[in-house]
Amino acid sequence: MDAGASESEGTLSEARIVRVREAARRIPLAVLVAFWICSVAMAQAPLASVSAAAGLTNAQASQMPAADFVATVTYFRGYEHTLFVEDGGAAIYVNAGNNLHLVPGDLIRVQGVARPSFRPYVDARRITVLDHGAVPKPVPATFAEMIRAEKDCALVTVHAIIRSADIAPSADSPVATTFLHMLVDGGPVDATVDSTDVSALAGLLDAEAEITGVASGEFDNKMQQTGVLLHVQSLAFVKVLKQAGADPWTLPITPMDRIITGYDVQELTQRVHVQGTITYYQPGNALVLQDGGKSAWVSTASYQPMRIGDAADATGFPDVQNGFLKLTHSEVVDHLTQAPVAPALLTAKELASGGNTARGHNFDLVAVEGEVITEVRQASEDDYLVSSDGRLFSAIFEHRNAPSGVALPPLKQVPVGTQIRVTGICMLENANPFNGEVPFTVLMRNFDDIQVIAKPDWLNVQHLTQLVIMLLVVIFFIGARNAYAERGARRKIAGLAYVERRRGKILEDINNSRPLAEILEQVTELVSFRLDGAPCWCQVADGPKLGNLPVRLSALRVAEMPIPARSGTALGTICTAFDASTHPRAVETEALSMATGLATLAIETSRLYSDLVHRSEFDLLTDIQNRFSLEKHLDTLIHAARQSARIFGLLYIDLNDFKQVNDVYGHRVGDLYLQEVALRMKRQLRPGDILARLGGDEFAVLVPSIRCRADAEEISLRLEGCFEMPFAGDGYNVNGSASIGTAIYPEDGSSKDELLGAADAAMYVIKQARTRRSAAPAPKLARAGHK
Repeated sequence: MDAGASESEGTLSEARIVRVREAARRIPLAVLVAFWICSVAMAQAPLASVSAAAGLTNAQASQMPAADFVATVTYFRGYEHTLFVEDGGAAIYVNAGNNLHLVPGDLIRVQGVARPSFRPYVDARRITVLDHGAVPKPVPATFAEMIRAEKDCALVTVHAIIRSADIAPSADSPVATTFLHMLVDGGPVDATVDSTDVSALAGLLDAEAEITGVASGEFDNKMQQTGVLLHVQSLAFVKVLKQAGADPWTLPITPMDRIITGYDVQELTQRVHVQGTITYYQPGNALVLQDGGKSAWVSTASYQPMRIGDAADATGFPDVQNGFLKLTHSEVVDHLTQAPVAPALLTAKELASGGNTARGHNFDLVAVEGEVITEVRQASEDDYLVSSDGRLFSAIFEHRNAPSGVALPPLKQVPVGTQIRVTGICMLENANPFNGEVPFTVLMRNFDDIQVIAKPDWLNVQHLTQLVIMLLVVIFFIGARNAYAERGARRKIAGLAYVERRRGKILEDINNSRPLAEILEQVTELVSFRLDGAPCWCQVADGPKLGNLPVRLSALRVAEMPIPARSGTALGTICTAFDASTHPRAVETEALSMATGLATLAIETSRLYSDLVHRSEFDLLTDIQNRFSLEKHLDTLIHAARQSARIFGLLYIDLNDFKQVNDVYGHRVGDLYLQEVALRMKRQLRPGDILARLGGDEFAVLVPSIRCRADAEEISLRLEGCFEMPFAGDGYNVNGSASIGTAIYPEDGSSKDELLGAADAAMYVIKQARTRRSAAPAPKLARAGHK
């Protein structure tokens, strides 16, 4: 044997090796090269027809052989890259590329590679439009043919009863389509129609229709067929053969608790028989059988003991629930022979994926590693939240069949942060294989399905959380203490600031001559605030008690401080009351001292203001109103009379021969005479009439309430009558008289100046007439005790 011979050649006999070599020498080299080229060409020849591509097995398609064929478009949806083609009676699905604009009847060349799936399909690398012709003739199809995928990818026509029609978005695109749910030969069939015409849906409910479209399947995560789906290019391929016998919206109203009365099912589903290994069992509910890479959820009402890992047979009826293929109403036989299935160790990404691009693992026995985030015991299950590869999933142990009143086994404690390996059944939340990664849970059989790989480091999330909480508590305590102290200081500062604002307001009110009682009550309120709400009141000398005076003073401790005057006796007292058990504090003296200072200023300022007001409006000699006050009242009365359209009178009075009184008796007697005249005239007036001294020997009377001129003249006569009695005093006796002029608003004037001028003019006329009457006696002046 040659030194360079292979190990396989070493197993042959030496004689046989010699015969092979001699035969090889007799074959010409050109023949050998031609044979090799032909073999390579045959191995790399593309699939040149649709039938060749559709005829592949998934095992052959997994080698991704090249495909290059010509076919006719039967359906195309660009935004989903969905393309179905036919040629010579054979049909196949093509995963088309972007930026294509195809319509049924286009003759195209497809270049790409075959890939495995439910049935092999072609992943197109390039599509070229060659021509446009007729659409292949659709073939009739039954529900049985379509559910067995005998018409898969073919353009078919079915006779259907439409049960529902809605506009809905595509599963993996926001573009809306019309979704039909139908009965074909009594079996459920769905259809997507490329249309968003809502008005066209009105007459479809319960109608018999002929639907033309491409038959395909609905699939779960493992690309196992779960139903029939027709792809319809437009509503033109939905032909209504017979409208519904009655408008569904005119049917009588069914009570909600009687909905079941409309239920009617003719069950024609065939029983099937499956075999596998028990990987999960929940008595009275379900078990899972797995055979290699295939697994099935088997619903059963059996409570018979069954052992996980045993080989078993199950018979039942196939059904689709929430998109998942299951075996229902099943009976199971445990062969009591161990045929254990090793769980596949997978990543969270692999468990969440499925469809054409990745093998799905729903209902498979799997194992996945991750870190425990938290653990929770609920009424029907124990839940461990696990993080793996940046994804979260739940590992669940159900105990729904636990006997009532019997305590559950203790929850297996797994510290947060522990690295674990979870074994169980993979349960996906969404069956659509084209939705990308979907959430999943792992259904555990027992607590042994949790294996600890690595305990958490001391410096883990839980301990760090506890440490952070402790630090936060300390920080909070220190912060709360500082905040309390700062709050106290702020409250004290705020209180002092408030006191100063209130004090400033009181001083402003004093300066603005606000009522004294109002200011003193503000002072007592300020003291109460300063002394934390203690009642406070003010006793004004020879005046009222103002503020908050408690009813029962005998049970309280009273602190008081007199209100000092700048001169003379105290102006009053500021008092405050406290609980009898308390002791005097410095703040009490401080608050009362502030209050008495403010009260002194308020009382003396009020008195000074009152005196100034009196001096400004009253004649100092006669103590009746002066000219300024009269004019102010006259302005007010004119405005009121103008508003109410009424009249009033003004009397202008001039004392006759007053100068002789001053010349004979002197100014002191003249002043006494003026005072007596003012007193007599005031007695002749009514309430509301205003007497004022205008200056010297001139007076005026404002008569607000009259009905006519005669009323004013009547008062004028009464005023003249008060001069009939002589004015006698200490060492003098004067017989006086006066000239009185009358003016009526608005007859004699509508303004202040006009009325005063009119009254003065009238008085002057009377005075002149009196002067001309020489018979009229002059004032008689006599000393007391002389004739």
